[in-house]
Amino acid sequence: MRRKEPAWRQVYRALEHGHARTQCSRPAIRGFPPGIEAFADAFVELQRKRHLADYDPQAPEGRWRKSDVVRHVDVAANVIDKFEATPLPDRRSFAVYVLLKNRNP
Repeated sequence: MRRKEPAWRQVYRALEHGHARTQCSRPAIRGFPPGIEAFADAFVELQRKRHLADYDPQAPEGRWRKSDVVRHVDVAANVIDKFEATPLPDRRSFAVYVLLKNRNP
């Protein structure tokens, strides 16, 4: 699928961050390679911190220093590098895992 196609746009926009966070927090994530586990852990933690920054100015972490933000960006860049170093079939499996909802038979 080429990234200019409408189907790519639909897949790209389909991610529900709440569902992805839930999936990344489940024990099943430990079945993925370490690069994906690190990505999932960082996704959960960085999303939590973003929510604090956006929605709770009274939170203990509510006042961010530039050094905090730079550190979080570095963490994100590091786990993205680990994720991209993971074999493509595993990355695709992870994408399906966080995009699609679990349905019991």
